[in-house]
Order: sequence, then C-alpha cells, then structure tokens
Amino acid sequence: MQLTWIKMSNRKFSLPNDGGLLEDRLPYGILHSYERIPVEVSDDATQASKAVADIIVAEINSHPDGFRLGVTTGKTPISLYHELAERCSAGRVSFRNVEIFSIDEYSPFSPEAPQSRNHRLHEELIDRVDVNPENFHVPGDDVLAFDKAATGLDLLVLGVGTDGQVGFNEAGTPETSRTRTVVMSYQTRKQQARNFNGSLKDTPRAAVTMGIGTMKSARRIILMAWGENKAAVVRQAAECPASPSCPASLLQGHPDISFFVDSNAAEELSRRVAPWLVGPCKWTPKFIRKAVIWLCGKVGKPILKLTHKDYVENSLGELLEYAGSFDQINIKVFNDLQHTITGWPGGKPNADDSTRPVSSAPFPKRVVIFSPHPDDDVISMGGTFIRLVEQGHEVHVAYQTSGNVAVHDDVVFQHIDAARELGYGDRREEVRALIASKVPGDPEPRALLDLKGAIRRSEARAAVRSFGLDDDTNAHFLNLPFYETGGIKKGERTQADIDIIKKLLCEVRPHQIYVAGDLADPHGTHRVCTEAVLEALEQLRGEEWLGDCHCWLYRGAWMEWELSKVDMAVPLSPDELIKKRHAIYRHLSQKDIMPFPGDDPREFWQRAEERTQNTARLYDELGMAEYQAIEVFVKLF
Repeated sequence: MQLTWIKMSNRKFSLPNDGGLLEDRLPYGILHSYERIPVEVSDDATQASKAVADIIVAEINSHPDGFRLGVTTGKTPISLYHELAERCSAGRVSFRNVEIFSIDEYSPFSPEAPQSRNHRLHEELIDRVDVNPENFHVPGDDVLAFDKAATGLDLLVLGVGTDGQVGFNEAGTPETSRTRTVVMSYQTRKQQARNFNGSLKDTPRAAVTMGIGTMKSARRIILMAWGENKAAVVRQAAECPASPSCPASLLQGHPDISFFVDSNAAEELSRRVAPWLVGPCKWTPKFIRKAVIWLCGKVGKPILKLTHKDYVENSLGELLEYAGSFDQINIKVFNDLQHTITGWPGGKPNADDSTRPVSSAPFPKRVVIFSPHPDDDVISMGGTFIRLVEQGHEVHVAYQTSGNVAVHDDVVFQHIDAARELGYGDRREEVRALIASKVPGDPEPRALLDLKGAIRRSEARAAVRSFGLDDDTNAHFLNLPFYETGGIKKGERTQADIDIIKKLLCEVRPHQIYVAGDLADPHGTHRVCTEAVLEALEQLRGEEWLGDCHCWLYRGAWMEWELSKVDMAVPLSPDELIKKRHAIYRHLSQKDIMPFPGDDPREFWQRAEERTQNTARLYDELGMAEYQAIEVFVKLF
C-alpha cells in the first residue's frame, strides 16, 4: 500500500497542503504585503535550516579574509548547527577565519557547566567545526568590551521565543538596549528550569544578553522559529506594529532582515489565515470549508445564514466564481461539516456509512492508540477511547515512552512510604539517598528513574481499568529507547524505536490507528513518537492488513485541530466527560505538582475539557447541534 498522505521530509512529518494561496504566481511584494519582516516559509524545520545554512555558507565563502557571525542557543538552531557541521566536514565551508559571538549566557555561571550556553554551543556547533577557539566569544563579566566587539556583526542568526524573546531580551526591553545583565522573569526561569531537571531553585536568576540596539547594528539579521506554538509570535513579530511587548518586533525596519519559519509556525500569518485576501487560490473542498468558517467568524453568522453580500464584501468573490452561488456553497459546507460528526468512532455496525467518517465493516475493529506519554491517551482522546471500548472494539493502547522524568521526587517517596505502611518493606532511606545523589544537569540515577517509570505505568493501568480495558493484555508499555536518557534532552529516534512499534503493529494488525498529531515542537517527544509510528508504517507498507487500516491524528491538551481540517468529530455527553475526567485523575503524579507543567497553570483535565467544550461551541456557532464537548481527529490515510 502506498501511504500517499504521509508527507515525510528527512524523516520529519508535516500535514500535506490541501488547497491554498498560489504563491508561485505572485510577485514578491504582493506575497509579503502584510509582513513588516519578510517571512520565508519551508515545509519543516530541516528544510528551513538548510535554507539558512545556504545563506551562512555563502556569506562566509564570500568573505575569505574574515567574517563575524552572531549565533543563538536553545532548541531552535539545533538542526541548523547540524547542517553547518556536516557542510564543514564535507569541505563546503571553513570557519577558520570566522569569529563567532554567542548572544547570551547565564550569570553568574560557570561556562564549563553542562547547562551553560557556552557548553551547549560547544557541543552543538563549536566542537564540530574548525573555528579557532580564540575566535569564539561569550558575553561575561566585561559587558562593555563584549558589546563593543559584537557591534556591527556581518550576520546575526536569532531564534525567537514563544513570547517574542530574542536572547534574554524580554517584554519591555528598550529598542536602544545594549549588552547588559538582566534579571530573568519568573516565566523565563520556569522555561529554563527544563535545563536544570525542572528545579526552579537551581535555575539562575540573571543572564547577560546582547541588547536590541546591538542586534540591530548587524549588517544582516535572520530570525528563526519552528512549530505551531510559535505561530502567534511569528505573526506578532512579522505583521503587527513594533512593540516592546514583543522584543523581536523591535527588529522591524532593519534594512536586511528575514524570518525563516516552518509551515506550522506560519499558520497565523495573513497569507495562511485568509490567503484570499492576498491573491488567487487553489480551491479544494477543505479549503472552501476553511474560507466559509473564516467568513462565519468574520460576520458573526452560522453557515446557512451567509449571503452573497457577505462573500463579496469579504474578498471571497473568487470562491463564488469557482464554486457557484453562495447558497450552494453554504449547503455543501454545512453538509460536509455535519458529516464529520459521529457517535461511532469505530463505525456503526449494519448502518449506511456513505456519509459517515468511518466504515461500518468490519465490526468489531482492532484498534491501536499510540500515546507518547502514559497519560496522553486519556487527556487527548479519552472520550473516544472510552466509546471504542464500550462499543465492543478490540482496543489496544501503546504507551511509547516511560514518562519517568515527569515524576516529582516527593511522589516517589510517597509511594515508597505507602509500601512501608502496607507492610511490603521499608526502603525509605535507600530512596532518600537516591534522591540526594542527584546532580543538577546530570541524568537522574537509573534506579530512581525505574521507580518513576513504575509509578507512571501503574497510573496508566488504573486509568484504562476505570473504563473496562484489560490492562494486562491490552496496555502495552513500549519504553522507546530514544527517551531513556535520564534527562530532558532526548536522543535521536533510531531503527530500534521503529522495530518496537512494528512488532506491536504486526501482532495486532489493526483496522484503526490513533496517533498524536502534535507538531508544536520540532524536537519534542510527541513529534518524535508520531514520526516513529509513521516511519514504522512506511516500512510495513507491503503488509496485507495495512490495506484495510486507517490512521487518525488527535491533538494534545494545549491545541486543537482547525475545524477546516477535521475529518471526524466525536461528541461527548456530560456523563462521558466525567468518565474521561476520572480516567485522567488516575494519573496522580501529574496532578498539582508535575515537574514540567508548561506555561498553562490549569491541570491537564481542565485543559482537555475546556478544549473539547470550545470545539463543541464552535460547531454550535456554525449551525450544528449543540453538544457538551467534542473530540476531533484528522484522517491521515
């Protein structure tokens, strides 16, 4: 079977385009007409990094007598540095006459510490290219000397943070700021705590950073951002008026600046949100649905109340020319969206399935739900999971990683204390010593990680038992090797990860596969897990059972699919929503004190409920039936 809807580039997954702006027909000025900083969009972070590497290599090679390059740290430039290192090894570029300036560093902090920006840059770039050690500069105690040396760089490459940070320049940074010591905000320290085993007390309170004014002195600036969690800030920095609330936007007006993003980070740009405002489009059924839903939001009407005037006054005349009269478009889109709704995610037996998203046969179906962490299944699609079990399908859940690093030490001690109270032995001092032996920045002791992994497994078993799944036979803990580094930074996925997934798939031979479709972080666990499943499916393409198999993508607790992309919507009753909540409750280690909660203060069950209730509200506003909550899915193949 040819999995034609799987779009993989350099082993990175992105959803295929379905209609949109005909960009290759537009002059440069029109394509970027809404942008104050020109944005170059690539399919994925790897392709965008190659494009940035092309520029860096060309610039260095055109300045053989010397070149001054400013660089950033963090997750964003990882793929870029990998590309530059490969090109240097291949002899396509030399850094011998290049001076490299890091834009920031913690303060006070040892440059040799594994969490330091200096150490990370050495690990990811400096030690992998032929730069002279004396030509690498990191800001330190003498900020005036560094600022003078870093003024007027030939090229400055910057990653942009989720709140528009560049370096450690946060909201409120003056446009004229120079290299200086800054106090990091609580929110920034929470984000940086991921580099310190989640410990806020071990995270530095201050940093030295190149200022906006110093950055703007560079001859050329390149900004980079990957993933849909950067989409809002890409729009703010590139399209909205410059504001200190978004430091990256203060770089607008630079004579030679460009913004390189992947497709997911570009999703909130005007040419993606409403491409018909920019130029001619390719009109497909889903793209027409996107335009109509946008129009409903614009004029505040449900689908069947849209008028010819609404279309014409909101730049959708081209759609009328392509698809016919407004009332025909309204009815088609209304029916199209209504047919996504089903109470039978595994298919309704002996029913007419001509307008249903899932076929009625075979029944029951064999189903595999892949869950990146031991709670993503119930958080993201718990209602659908419960429905599949209760409707009699053979459902298997595969927990791809142990989730061990996301358990607080206090939770481990509480479980050990409970075991003592139950008479199963006293190992409290042993565990207390394990916890005390932890070194910030180093991998956690394996014995401690094993305890944390056991806690996550017991919680996952309890969750699926709560709605009737056999946790002995139908819950599978894959423990993919890429995850087991003992720290926040994970390894690369390898064939060993893929083989584990292939083995399970060949044993179950599923009719349905559910996979996390979270694309926010190009280097994150969810994405790696998703791409491992898709790569396993690609390697299994000759298997006969795969010809009758369909793959559905669900989302995580933070974001939801746009309704224009949805292929299946599963409504949940109030009682089903409570069942889902109780399953999430079983993951006690993730309640209240989880080490890596992200920026959202809500608990996971609250995020999940508000997300699905908001989806139901959107369906209602478009003229559909009113439901308590809805979980939605995109069909990959």
